[in-house]
Amino acid sequence: MRRLARPKSAFFILLLIALVAAGVVAQQFRLFERAWFNWQVSRHPLDERAIGLADYQVVLEAQVIEGLDADVSALTYDPVRNSLFTVTNKNAELIELSLDGKLVRRIHLVGFGDAEAVEFISENTYVISDERRQRLINIHLEDDTQFLDADDAEQMTLGVHLSGNKGFEGLAYDSVGKRLFVAKERDPMLIYEVHGFPHFKPEKTYSVHVVNNPKRDAGLFVRDLSSLQYDERSGHLLALSDESFLVLELDIDGRPLSSLSLLNGHHGLEKRVPQAEGIAMDDHGTLYMVSEPNLFYVFKKS
Repeated sequence: MRRLARPKSAFFILLLIALVAAGVVAQQFRLFERAWFNWQVSRHPLDERAIGLADYQVVLEAQVIEGLDADVSALTYDPVRNSLFTVTNKNAELIELSLDGKLVRRIHLVGFGDAEAVEFISENTYVISDERRQRLINIHLEDDTQFLDADDAEQMTLGVHLSGNKGFEGLAYDSVGKRLFVAKERDPMLIYEVHGFPHFKPEKTYSVHVVNNPKRDAGLFVRDLSSLQYDERSGHLLALSDESFLVLELDIDGRPLSSLSLLNGHHGLEKRVPQAEGIAMDDHGTLYMVSEPNLFYVFKKS
């Protein structure tokens, strides 16, 4: 009997270690909060104003963006041109894409540092973020523009929670409330609201007001933030996390409402989205996504 005691003790010790390790991994990937959210969603009907990410299905999967080898980062929809824009941070360029993921044109970026996000503001006006230096750069783009120099553009630097390559990773704009949402990737993961930038009336004085809510953002059960999209019809925000393979719909208080998994077997995906870096939505509610290095996706509501 004594000989059997030691193997049993060793088994229970190994089992305890395995359970502790599994708990640490689950907490690191926020699996408990995610399971709780899924259970709540299954019990309560979704608000009719919500985007409803659960109803989206992929209609174009992992299409290679021909002619583009560099890593794409971020995505925004231009309703005036009816096209998409992304940026590359190696040999920095602003890239225009058609709605079916074809390369339309490329604009060389000078002095933009580590360009990580781009957001449409109004006709011919965009904001590009420099991740490492936490700069927001307001640019103006014409049909014949071939290059853009950051020194010629209006700029704003926040300089908060500086942490190397974990800076401004996503942008979204509310044209009604004149709010620019800025996502800090992680360490800590935050969503700022910037009021007063970009500035539309140079002849008048103005002030910039920055708001954030760390307590709210700590409740997001994702490991990082890669991109943002603001939906003016619902007033909700979409937050993309490439490390969690997830898109979250957040209400006006930052509470998660619905989600879209980027893992294979979900929403019609045959393979998981390898490294989602940008998300955009057009006027019809169609979702567009880019993944490093140069993959293009389209999701539509069924």
